[in-house]
Amino acid sequence: MIKYLELKRVNAPYEEEMRQAMDRVLQRGWYLKGEATRQFEHHYADYIGTRYCVGCGNGLDALTLIFRAYKEMGVMKDGDEVIVPANTYIASILAITENHLNPVLVEPDIHTLQIDDNLIEQAITSRTRAVMIVHLYGRCAYTDRIGEICRRHGLRLIEDNAQAHGCKFGNQRTGSLGDAAGHSFYPGKNLGALGDAGAITTNDAELAEIVSALGNYGSHQKYVFDYQGRNSRMDELQAAMLDVKLKYLDEANAKRKEIASLYINKVHHPQIVIPQSDRDSVWHIFPILCERRDDLQDYLKVNGVETQIHYPIPPHQQRCHAEWNEISLPVTERIHRQEISLPCHPALTTEEVDTIIHLLNKS
Repeated sequence: MIKYLELKRVNAPYEEEMRQAMDRVLQRGWYLKGEATRQFEHHYADYIGTRYCVGCGNGLDALTLIFRAYKEMGVMKDGDEVIVPANTYIASILAITENHLNPVLVEPDIHTLQIDDNLIEQAITSRTRAVMIVHLYGRCAYTDRIGEICRRHGLRLIEDNAQAHGCKFGNQRTGSLGDAAGHSFYPGKNLGALGDAGAITTNDAELAEIVSALGNYGSHQKYVFDYQGRNSRMDELQAAMLDVKLKYLDEANAKRKEIASLYINKVHHPQIVIPQSDRDSVWHIFPILCERRDDLQDYLKVNGVETQIHYPIPPHQQRCHAEWNEISLPVTERIHRQEISLPCHPALTTEEVDTIIHLLNKS
């Protein structure tokens, strides 16, 4: 069986360095808000191209803390609106609603599967305070038009960079294109920890200071609480693991790009829609569209290839958002009905990729 993702194989090249890094943490005997976290924050900010990086517990917390900080800064208040792609993972929505803000769903472009920048401006109202772009599947969602719209309307631009570590727009990396960005280091991500971890990147000193406090119970100084915060801290072991893997991220992404290029150039089937070629994508997920998605998934499974679906039910059709269940979002619904993700990770061999391509072409 060709697994969709085998984390043991993915992490195997770094195993010895990771053991050494773990030993250093154990020898120091300090497990939260210590040297390993400070070092990773410094290295990751430098990699992304921002002045600040603040570690936290996970990617959802990273986005949630950004919106909460903007409320503490007086930039947003309860009931304000945030424009967000309709075809995102639920975490993007939860970060907005948890802060008593209102998500405004905008359809994606069927060709890029990213938010359609032709539809953003018509969604802006007097209550709009921000646009959240989601670099879904490891592809850059930012466009010059989105940046111009945000500047002209005085809106904050927030990036959900959970799936796009290392992705670029021109010479800039995603995570540095907007006012703030949330990052997830869930184990299966391009830069994955050995558990949950996340981070916020920004060039805004005030925002960085506030999110740092908010994730530490609202405190900058022990037993002194400036905000009603929460417990969301990156632990030292995860920071140490991430710092090892960060050195090899571009190399691992290059392998993903090689695999994606093979799929793009060699899969030729009239019922399978392959993503557009994109040299800057880091292909966290390689999504294809197929009207007979379930049949294709079953066929691949029978022939020894495991796939995933990202995601079977769009946010507006989830039970937790019953208020949206009657909304019609045909592009989003088509993507969620037809999307199937092929294996695409740095441990995948050329022979395995060739097998998958052969099966797709004769399906």
